[in-house]
Amino acid sequence: MDITQNPSNLSKALMYLMMSALLFSIMGVCIRYVSTTVDNYTVVFFRNAVGLLIFIPMLFKKGLSFAKTDKLWMHTWRSIVGLCAMYGFFYAIAHLKLSNAMVFSYSSPIFIPLIAWFFLKEKITSAMILAAAIGLCGVLMVAKPDEGLFNSMSIIGLSSCFLSALAFVTVRALTSTEPPERIVFYFCIFGTVISGIPMFWHFRWYNLYELSLLISIGLLANVSQIFMSYAYSLAPAGQIGPMNYIAIILAGIWGFIFWSEVPDIYSIAGFCIILLAIILCNPFALQKIAKLFHTVK
Repeated sequence: MDITQNPSNLSKALMYLMMSALLFSIMGVCIRYVSTTVDNYTVVFFRNAVGLLIFIPMLFKKGLSFAKTDKLWMHTWRSIVGLCAMYGFFYAIAHLKLSNAMVFSYSSPIFIPLIAWFFLKEKITSAMILAAAIGLCGVLMVAKPDEGLFNSMSIIGLSSCFLSALAFVTVRALTSTEPPERIVFYFCIFGTVISGIPMFWHFRWYNLYELSLLISIGLLANVSQIFMSYAYSLAPAGQIGPMNYIAIILAGIWGFIFWSEVPDIYSIAGFCIILLAIILCNPFALQKIAKLFHTVK
């Protein structure tokens, strides 16, 4: 049975992706705090190295068969584009408002349907395109086109956004044969090795507060990645991708709690539009809404 026709699979996928967004938004809070004293290269390294440490016990338990794969080149590609996106995203968190940074990172659903159609030959529907377009309008209303979006930071942010979309679609392709844990495992290996090179030149001893945040970033990020991998194993990337927009709403909540950032009327309207985009990405939700209106009438 086509997974796109299974309401249970689609609901689970959206739930997993929502949990992934929640954990990733909390990670953003940790990055914002630690970036005041720790450089971006070190933050990226710890995010990957901690994840690798998590998987070492699993490797000993399951043996080398756990790491056996016929898709090494796809794991490598996913790691490279994902790591590049990570550098840009973490840099944006350190230099922009948390909500703006999340806008850049979680606007990848704008590109996902087209990339999934081009590389995976997944069906792209008018509803998916409409959801992405509506989501983009909501993103712009939340972030507001100002000096925070249209300068050198916008190049870094939008590039990270596109690379994230490539990584998400690659994850979708990998899940056809690879378990989510192995996908994250290989990302941690390649990410640790590659990010360890620039981190080496900036190494210093870190205090307990910095280490606690750096370790938390790694834990939150990798658990979030596992949830994301499970989500994309249950539904097409283009269909569930707009759920990522909810991370922007969560970032706004954290911004209010930790930095007293109060959303204005445009941000609130943008949140509502983003939620509409999420609903549009789920045809079964639309069917339920239609039935509800029919019952009321």
